[in-house]
Amino acid sequence: MPTIAIVGAGPQLGLAIARTYGTHGYDVALIARNRAKLEGLAGELAAEGFTAAAFPADVLDRAALTQALQDATAHFGGIDVLEYSPVGGFGSTVLTAPAATEPADVQHEMEFQLYGAIAATRAVLPAMREAGAGTLLFTTGAGSVNPVPQVANVNAAAAALRNWVLNLHNELDGTGVQAAHVAIDVSIGTSVVPGFPTAKPEEISPVYWELHTTRRDQAELVFSR
Repeated sequence: MPTIAIVGAGPQLGLAIARTYGTHGYDVALIARNRAKLEGLAGELAAEGFTAAAFPADVLDRAALTQALQDATAHFGGIDVLEYSPVGGFGSTVLTAPAATEPADVQHEMEFQLYGAIAATRAVLPAMREAGAGTLLFTTGAGSVNPVPQVANVNAAAAALRNWVLNLHNELDGTGVQAAHVAIDVSIGTSVVPGFPTAKPEEISPVYWELHTTRRDQAELVFSR
């Protein structure tokens, strides 16, 4: 069976993506740092008839992240799709406006967003290249495309990830491997800002399937209302 590895798997978008791919016959490897929550998600998917397994790792620990992806590869026999969407930043980073931003204000987000994504990609891309098939999907907020002053440091790291993914898409053209960036311009579930548009996770997750199947020439998709 084909397999999707979801890095940063959680109870909202990650779970919705798992269900979308599971409905199409994919096994699901769940990767995040909280073992108990991860195993709970795997159990929830199993109860719904999907095949899923948990591989705990913190994306800031690149050796552990690499090992988790290697373990998932061994467990399922390969990884056909990598989806990278860990949620951090707002709980662990002091948010800064552009003029007030120090290099240190951006560093954690660079480690979390860009460097983690690069490590995850290096763990799975060689096998995809050899097979001539595979998909790499990376998620940020829409501030990676249209930044806002209130979260300048987070937006800067997200924009760096976006730039790298678009460049990776270009490099992989013609190899059979797809790389694409998804920028989400809504609040998922409930809005944290009054008046800001919202969307349910299951409304967003189908675009990840489309980028893997019918939109393989598309380097970027902005989900908005």
